[in-house]
Amino acid sequence: MRGPDAYPTVSGVAAAARVLTRRHPDLCRMRLAGESRAGRPLWLLSVGHGSRHVLVVAGAHPDEQTGGASALWLAEHAVADRQRQADADLTWDFLLCLDPDGTVLNETGPAGPRPPAVHYRHTYRPAPADQPERAGAFRAPGDELPETMALLAAIDELKPFLQCTLHGTDVGGGWVRLTADVPGLAEPFGKYAAELEIPVQTGAYDALHWTGSGPGVFVRPPAGTPGRFTDEPENATGSTWARPHRHGGLTAVVEVPMWATRRVADQDAHPGPAQAVASLAARLRKDGAATASALDRAWRLLSPQAAHSPLLRGVEQAVGAFSGLADDYETLADASPVPLTMAHVAALDIAARRMPLRASGMLLRLLDEERGGEGDPGGDHGRLRGRLERRIDSGARDLLAATDAHWVPVGDQAELQARTVLATVDLTSTR
Repeated sequence: MRGPDAYPTVSGVAAAARVLTRRHPDLCRMRLAGESRAGRPLWLLSVGHGSRHVLVVAGAHPDEQTGGASALWLAEHAVADRQRQADADLTWDFLLCLDPDGTVLNETGPAGPRPPAVHYRHTYRPAPADQPERAGAFRAPGDELPETMALLAAIDELKPFLQCTLHGTDVGGGWVRLTADVPGLAEPFGKYAAELEIPVQTGAYDALHWTGSGPGVFVRPPAGTPGRFTDEPENATGSTWARPHRHGGLTAVVEVPMWATRRVADQDAHPGPAQAVASLAARLRKDGAATASALDRAWRLLSPQAAHSPLLRGVEQAVGAFSGLADDYETLADASPVPLTMAHVAALDIAARRMPLRASGMLLRLLDEERGGEGDPGGDHGRLRGRLERRIDSGARDLLAATDAHWVPVGDQAELQARTVLATVDLTSTR
């Protein structure tokens, strides 16, 4: 089920799903689940006629592009293994891209292997209030995103016993987050990762407060317990991840890396975690201040229309978060909720490096869009653009050197994600 080493586009995923539906009309069907903020269709592909539903959500974060390939992998598998799916009374439902507007913004760059600096030049990471899965933690009731409402409506209609949302990370390893434990998942997950030579991430920036259920598998903490850093609020009970629990289900978040590093798999205790994390906090403050200064300079060069750009909202959110996140790192250095391993510190290091890179890349894109990709090399625009390019080049180079990371073929990313979903379905079916 492997194709070329490239991520499929939003339109390409939908086209492949339509072909599958035409070839197997007795088993497959497509329909609109809603529309995006810009009016793009949110396609739902269903395979099978069972009464028990598995909902797979791709494209939740636009800069995590593996999900479309993984959803097609799983849809083709469900067709090929139709008898087993029928015996299990299953229907597979695939929301092919939850945020097509944002994902299209990421399709400006190369679809396959690329240097990290090129990746960050083309990335778009929405502000949390613009992310359909997380927006409920940041928006007032009645101000929900249409993509969020479409996903919640699909969950309430289908009542899936399992929702699998397909995520990714730029640099790291493979790992899984669960809203309720699935005992035994760590074993097949670790086996698949080893076969594909993708490290299992045992220390994760986004799951530092979550409970371990085996290497690389983390379970959401009980209600009332912090699930993230204090600077990053998470409305667990109102999120789309929690919605299946209304119907007796749960959510699995499956993460796979673009560039893999074994440093996030090292479970040895870190010899000096407090000093290391404090150093990361200092670097966050320094890089955050530099990014804020660049944004201030850019404001004087941007047209009034730029104020409505999602790229600008993403930069502004990142700049506003650096100081609070550095505070959280310093708090972690003083009192960590878990003993920090080499893997934990590596994951925190990667997060501290990539956030300024994302913000700088989006700001560079914004400047280029204002001038059609060209600016006066001797003017303020050219000087700021050159500074951002140098910062992205050196930061991406340092990130790769610090982690000794290597590109993971798209087919391997999708296979690990899809096989992990299958294992989760098998183990959840026996609950």
